[in-house]
Amino acid sequence: MEPWRRRVGTALFLRVAGPDGLESRERIHGTPGPRWFAPDAAIRRVHGDASMFVGGLRALLLQSLHPAAMAGVAGHSGYRGDPWGRLARTSTFLAVTAFGTADDAQAAVDRVRAVHARVRGRTPDGQPYRADDPDLLRWVHVAEVDSFLRAHQRFGRRPLDPAGADAYVRDAAVVGRALGAGDLPETVADLAVALDAFRPVLAAGDQARDTAHFLLHEPPVPPAMRAGYALLSRAAVATLPRWAVEELDLRSGGPVRTRAALAGGQVVTRTIRFVLGPDDARRITQDRGAHEPSRG
Repeated sequence: MEPWRRRVGTALFLRVAGPDGLESRERIHGTPGPRWFAPDAAIRRVHGDASMFVGGLRALLLQSLHPAAMAGVAGHSGYRGDPWGRLARTSTFLAVTAFGTADDAQAAVDRVRAVHARVRGRTPDGQPYRADDPDLLRWVHVAEVDSFLRAHQRFGRRPLDPAGADAYVRDAAVVGRALGAGDLPETVADLAVALDAFRPVLAAGDQARDTAHFLLHEPPVPPAMRAGYALLSRAAVATLPRWAVEELDLRSGGPVRTRAALAGGQVVTRTIRFVLGPDDARRITQDRGAHEPSRG
């Protein structure tokens, strides 16, 4: 069983983290130096858990409802041509900022900001956008944090208590501000208010529905992973707010199907957690030589 687990876990990890994933993991966790977050920080518990597989899909679906964010993704991200590369870059960024040294975290942020500075365009209805717009960055941040937290509280191995959930929102705001977002929520209550405040500008256009169809029905996954991916995607939809499900014209299936989707999410996240091996405690102990957290 152990050789099988290691083989499958490594294959899954490299699929998500990219061909250089093992080297990146060693650098992130093994390089000595101060970190942005303490070993027991809430962001480490959330971002080190298998529930992020559901949270990431949910975040993409939710973010697509902002026409400017969706236009930027459709026009500049290459999510169709290189979906696994985009996933690897995103997962590495999340790992570096949560677990890596302060210097590496800042370097990762600087690279993203440099890319954002070059991304400009117009939505299908002609409205200009720029990826470094603080309000657009705020939407992307709010949608991500809400998705990662909700997925963790539903599917995480160790859900956070109310104080821990607030701490996660505060931790995530450190990264969001570093990326250039402004006026970020720092409590769960404020996160809900921020998400609701975006409702008037959210709408699922053709690009958003096309993206949802791609993510849910045309995923670029090998045959051996399709059953697990289906469980992940159904769980992601089941955790979306109803208004988002309706906007994207997705099939929620009613209470029975929703309960089945949530149960499937538990099964697949537990399976992922098992094949990837020891949980985030190992990741924390691998931060060799880490000093006190640094925000400098």
